Amino acid sequence: MADGARTHFRTCHLCEAMCGIAIDLEGDRIVAIRGDKDDPFSRGHVCPKAVALQDVHEDQDRLRRPLRRTASGWEEVSWEAALDEAAARLAAVQAAHGRNAVAFYQGNPVVHNHGAILFGQLFQRSLGSRSRYSATSVDQLPQMLASLLMFGHQLLLPIPDVDRTDFLLVLGANPVVSNGSILTAPGIERRLKELRSRGGRLVVVDPRRTETAALADQHLAIRPGGDAFLLAALVHTLASEERLRLGRLAAFTDGLDPLVEALRPFSPEAVAGRTGIDAATIRALARDFAGAPSAAAYGRVGTCTQEFGALASWLVNVLNVVTGNLDRPGGAMFPNPAVDLVAFAERIGRRGHFDKSRSRVRGLPEFGGEWPAAVLAEEIEAPGAGQVRALVTSAGNPVLSTPNGARLDRALATLDYMVSIDLYLNETSRHAQLILPPTFALERSHYDLVFHALAVRDTAKFSEPLFPAPQGSLHDWQILLELGARIERARGEGGVRSWLTQRVLSALGPDGLVALLLRFGPRGAGLLPFGRGLTLGRLRRSPHGIDLGPLEPSLPRRLSTKTRRIELAPGRLLEDLKRLRLALDAPVNGGLALIGRRELRSNNSWMHNSERLVKGRERCTLLMHPADAAARGLRDAERVQVLSRVGSVSVPLEVSDEMRPGVVSLPHGWGHQRAGVRLAVASARPGVSFNDLTDETLVDPFCGTARLNDLPVEVTAAVPQGR
Repeated sequence: MADGARTHFRTCHLCEAMCGIAIDLEGDRIVAIRGDKDDPFSRGHVCPKAVALQDVHEDQDRLRRPLRRTASGWEEVSWEAALDEAAARLAAVQAAHGRNAVAFYQGNPVVHNHGAILFGQLFQRSLGSRSRYSATSVDQLPQMLASLLMFGHQLLLPIPDVDRTDFLLVLGANPVVSNGSILTAPGIERRLKELRSRGGRLVVVDPRRTETAALADQHLAIRPGGDAFLLAALVHTLASEERLRLGRLAAFTDGLDPLVEALRPFSPEAVAGRTGIDAATIRALARDFAGAPSAAAYGRVGTCTQEFGALASWLVNVLNVVTGNLDRPGGAMFPNPAVDLVAFAERIGRRGHFDKSRSRVRGLPEFGGEWPAAVLAEEIEAPGAGQVRALVTSAGNPVLSTPNGARLDRALATLDYMVSIDLYLNETSRHAQLILPPTFALERSHYDLVFHALAVRDTAKFSEPLFPAPQGSLHDWQILLELGARIERARGEGGVRSWLTQRVLSALGPDGLVALLLRFGPRGAGLLPFGRGLTLGRLRRSPHGIDLGPLEPSLPRRLSTKTRRIELAPGRLLEDLKRLRLALDAPVNGGLALIGRRELRSNNSWMHNSERLVKGRERCTLLMHPADAAARGLRDAERVQVLSRVGSVSVPLEVSDEMRPGVVSLPHGWGHQRAGVRLAVASARPGVSFNDLTDETLVDPFCGTARLNDLPVEVTAAVPQGR
């Protein structure tokens, strides 16, 4: 290697795959980012997004000092001045209008940052507000709710054992593009090909012939929103044909008989119209799944963000249970991570909760202490006790990522005060009075607290910072800790005990907390100073990570229900089945239905400021089946107008037979045309926001999750400019 050349090994944190990467440097300059072939989990795999680590680190638009909005524009201020002002203003809003008048929103990148996860919880406690929101309710909430009701803990999520299964049923997911979601499996395309090469079968259920469906043995182009009907019919078929086989699960599972009775109306013939899949195909799928040596059903965003998302997520688990495929090799299994958040949360009495209270305006249920993101705009707009008058956002851009972003955009402009902890001046943070920019990933350590708990194989890995934190910068955990402490002091709270707690937490930092969680976790050394278990020191000496082996059966030991048994038929979900039964007889949408999609080079909106990720062909296009285009006199590549109840966008049309007739698709995360942002690359290729079309009034009424799929829209030729 050249003088000053070195290689740094770490985990890429840009999506859920946890790919190991090798970063080659000459001095302090990054010259290449490639897959780490010695990482035992990813084995050299890497996707195009990895280069964004360098792009964001070097981005001239990335903020590096706190910004204050003034009448004449933005000005840089010191950290002391910024934190003091933010704390004083937020505390003043609470003094005048109550604790709940200040809301806290956490975006998706928080889950990729162990400091933000751990210290975000502490900040929420310091803030003392029930007005909490996150990206959960526009994503995986139904899966967490199903786990809470069935297994007793919202974080006890079953993961398909892709590497050993004989039959993988994928619903509403495109892991080849997403790299897996609540399925941490780097190199998932290779893993799926290996599944088929060993004689296994892959079936994909999706309204679009996705990149994953193109690899499958069978693609079923379901009607959007039809997943719960299909899953109910699969279980109905197995029950009616006496093919239910719980195996060892029967010894600790309750509710089979009431489940079978509740699903009687959902025969394959009854659901064929709602699913667009004929009865014979449904019956064959049920028989093949149950008859495979091992099988796993896996549903994701498409099954979650719809009218019956909670029921669909529950029925995915039910299908795995009633075929004996839960908690067995090749089925859906529970990882045993080195840091077991489920066991830790249970020890401190935090399993999760649901519907303890209802939102102030619309009356939607809380989940895990959070309100659905779909109600944030109305909670800002509606006057009265509990009205949200100030907001703190952390690593979130809800104007582009939550339903009816245009309404939220307008609502944010009316707040008394707003603070954004963010790297960028973006579509959301432009409304803040203060933007507090943390360090970026390459300037801090990394440990995946969450995704090791969602992985198809147990591993552990800790990444050291590549670069030292710049002088005068703060990590996000330091911002959260300092801001919380100053809010407490501004309210006249705290005292010696609070001061000591802050000093201890500041000294430990997130790495110190991870060290404790590792040492006292299921694979840790405990109190033995020279024990053979895992410690942070051992991980630091293993920069490629440590392989802990394949997933192993863990039930009933890990169940957290009161009975320590699987609750197959929770009463509240059985009650919600009545709503699904009524929908069997409801007319099917005869117009166009909008669904979202993912792009391999895109994840969240902030990656669109990387020139290498957005260059090339136009990716923000509307996909439409040729028959639908012909019926409307539309041609490929022309601009079209997409209209929903809440708004309209103009976007290039891409005619493609990969779409089911009657369904159109638009990607998520674009829409950088709003004034006042500081995103030079993204603004030059703005695209349109999917969430300028989504309707905040359309949710799963059972759990409050936003309905981002099966959205009624109209599509016409775009009106030329000037007319």
